[in-house]
Amino acid sequence: MSVDSGRLPDAVAVSAEALEVLRSNSGPLTTLVGRHLEEKLSWYRQLSTEERASLRLIAQRGIQGLVNWLQDPRSRSLPLVNELLGPAPTDLMRTISLQRALQLIRTIVEAVEQRLPGLMPDADRQLMLEAVLRYSREVAFAIADVYARAAESRGAWDSRLEALLVDAVLRAEPAEQIASRAAAVGWQSTTGVVVIVGSAPEQADAVFMSHLRRQCIRFSADAVVGVQGDRLILLLGEATGLQDGLERILPAFGEGQVVYSEHDGPIAYASRAAAAAFSGFTAAPAWSQAPRPVAAEDLLPERVLAGDPQAKEVLVSGIYRLLDEAGHGLLETVEAYVSTGHSLEATARELFVHTNTVRYRLKRVTEVTGWDPMTPRDAYVLQTALALGRL
Repeated sequence: MSVDSGRLPDAVAVSAEALEVLRSNSGPLTTLVGRHLEEKLSWYRQLSTEERASLRLIAQRGIQGLVNWLQDPRSRSLPLVNELLGPAPTDLMRTISLQRALQLIRTIVEAVEQRLPGLMPDADRQLMLEAVLRYSREVAFAIADVYARAAESRGAWDSRLEALLVDAVLRAEPAEQIASRAAAVGWQSTTGVVVIVGSAPEQADAVFMSHLRRQCIRFSADAVVGVQGDRLILLLGEATGLQDGLERILPAFGEGQVVYSEHDGPIAYASRAAAAAFSGFTAAPAWSQAPRPVAAEDLLPERVLAGDPQAKEVLVSGIYRLLDEAGHGLLETVEAYVSTGHSLEATARELFVHTNTVRYRLKRVTEVTGWDPMTPRDAYVLQTALALGRL
C-alpha cells in the first residue's frame, strides 16, 4: 500500500510499511545523527551543551518532518521550517550562520542516507533515498529563505539606526547622544569625519544604499548613508584618498552640486561640519564655476550671502582679524589691491610704496590666511571677509 501522491506529481510514494519503519526508528536515527555531527563538524563540538541539544532537537524534528512530508506531499517550505525549527527560528540564527546551517542539513542527510536504506523493505530503498534528498532540498531552501528574511529585517533596522545617527549629527544633539547612536551602528573611527551632502537619486532604496555603503568602505573605515527628503547624506570615518574616493561615488548622487566638509575630531563633535556641508549645498548654486564635488570651506562667501553665521565667523576671525593683528600694512594692502582692480602698480601708487613691496605683502597675506589675493576666486573671498570685518 502506498501513500496517495496523485495530487502532486513531484511527490515520492513509499509504502505504509516503509513509513512505519521510519517512524519506529526515528529515535535511533536521531542518536546516530548526533554522533555523526560530533564526528564530522568541528564547530559543532565547540558549541555549548545547550546549543548542541537544540540542534539535536532540530534533527529529531527533521526526521519526524520527513514522515509528515511523506504523508502529506503538499507541504510547503514555510510550514516545514516552522515544524523543523519550532516557534523560535531566531534561536538557530543566533547559534550558527547560514553556511553552518546548510552544513548541518548536509551532515544530517549523510547520516540518514547511511542508515535508513538498510532498514527499508527492498522495494522502498531507492524511493526512500529519493524522498530524503527532495525533503532535504525543500528544507535547505526554506531555511535559506528564513535567513534571507532575517538579513532583510536586520538591514532595515540598521538603516533606521543610521538614519537616527545622521539626524542626531545634523541636529547637533548632545555629544553623548551622538556617540551612543554611533556605537549602535558599529562606528569605530575615533578621529576624522567627512560629511557629504548632495541630491538623492530617484531610486534611493535599500539596495542602492547598501551598494553605496560598500563603495565608501573601500576608502574609509566607517560609512553611514542616509536620505533626508531629496538629499543624500554620507558620514565617513577615517577616509583615505578622499578626493579619489569622492570621484568614484559621485555617480551615486543626483543632479546638482555635491558638498563635503571635514572634521578632525570624533563624530560626536561633527555637527559643525555637517552644518557647513548643508549650508554649502544650499549656497553652491551661487558659484556657477564651482568644482564638483566642492568643499564647504571653499563656499564661504556664498554661504554668508545665504545667511550662514558660521561662515561669517570663519571669514571675520580667519581672515580679517588675522590680517589686522599681523600688521605691517597687510590689511591696507589687500583693501587697496581689490579696490584698484587687482593692479600691482595702482596699489603701489595708492600706498606710496614700491611694486615689489606690494608683491611681498600679498605673499604674506597668502601665508597668514591661506588665501592668495592674486587668484581671482581667493581675492573674492578676501574681499568678502574685509567687507564683513568692516561691518
